[in-house]
Amino acid sequence: MKTLKLAIVGLGRIGKIHLKNLCRNYPEVIVVGAMDVLDASRRIAEESGVRHFVQTMDELIGLPDLDGIVICSPTNTHADYVEKAAKSGKQIFCEKPLDLSLDRVQEVLAIVEEMGVGLMLGFNRRFDPEFKRIRELVVNGSIGDPQIVRITSRDPEPPPVEYLRVSGGLFLDMAIHDFDMARYISGKQVKEVYAKGAVLVDPEIGKVGDIDTASIILTFEDDTMAIIDNCRRAVYGYDQRLEVFGSKGMAQAENNFANNHRLYTESGVSSALPLHFFLERYGASYHQEMREFIDALVGGTKMPVDGNDGLMSLAIGLAAKKSVEENRPVRISEIM
Repeated sequence: MKTLKLAIVGLGRIGKIHLKNLCRNYPEVIVVGAMDVLDASRRIAEESGVRHFVQTMDELIGLPDLDGIVICSPTNTHADYVEKAAKSGKQIFCEKPLDLSLDRVQEVLAIVEEMGVGLMLGFNRRFDPEFKRIRELVVNGSIGDPQIVRITSRDPEPPPVEYLRVSGGLFLDMAIHDFDMARYISGKQVKEVYAKGAVLVDPEIGKVGDIDTASIILTFEDDTMAIIDNCRRAVYGYDQRLEVFGSKGMAQAENNFANNHRLYTESGVSSALPLHFFLERYGASYHQEMREFIDALVGGTKMPVDGNDGLMSLAIGLAAKKSVEENRPVRISEIM
């Protein structure tokens, strides 16, 4: 078994998830280095047995015999770090989005292609066991030709307003996962986006120029559709559901629960609430996502989610923003 030497950039919430998985779940991987601009993150690296902790990307790239880099830093650093990693010949995993600018994304993807390195984007929901099964049912023809994809994605509570100021907004930090899922599940390309948005949860979100509630209709190239609804707050938990309706039937993936029993009494029927947030709901998908990144490195195969997937999801998100601003359907060709 070939040993892979990897390093990780960013030890925030997502970085700690990937670091834990890399150190515990894949015997062929050694995490030799970690980089974070915060000195307080040194302890996290040391407790995980990472030998080298650095605070600049140049230092991290300079570590000897490094095979790949896992980038989990803030969005506004992704493009620069991917560019540096690619120019040093490293294989790359990067959390989404690569950047909030289509021009910058295309520039970086050209460098990645020129250097001949692999790049995988972190759209972890593709690797959720339930969602993967729905994709299999679409591919094997069990539901016929997909005609309507329905995706519900609602958070239990909004993120801090400070985060929203730099995140790119609901369409680029939250719904972008759903845009990727719509393409992945259907196997089709989006040609038009029509979105409506409002501030219904927290007026402070509106003050930073964002929305907290949205409905989006994606029209695919064959005129079939995906219908997506998002909200920053669902008081009952993390609401993550998927449905594909086709010419031969329908397939659904419902919420995950802490337990599946129901209590029936004279007062009514009660059951557990959905799992509270993405750390619980998508734990298995984060594990499988990294598993497939490692397998691609070892096998020299194509990355399961590539730079073009990130580019197209960003384009859909920008079209959705434009649609809300101008109150009209927006074609992807206008954005690209």
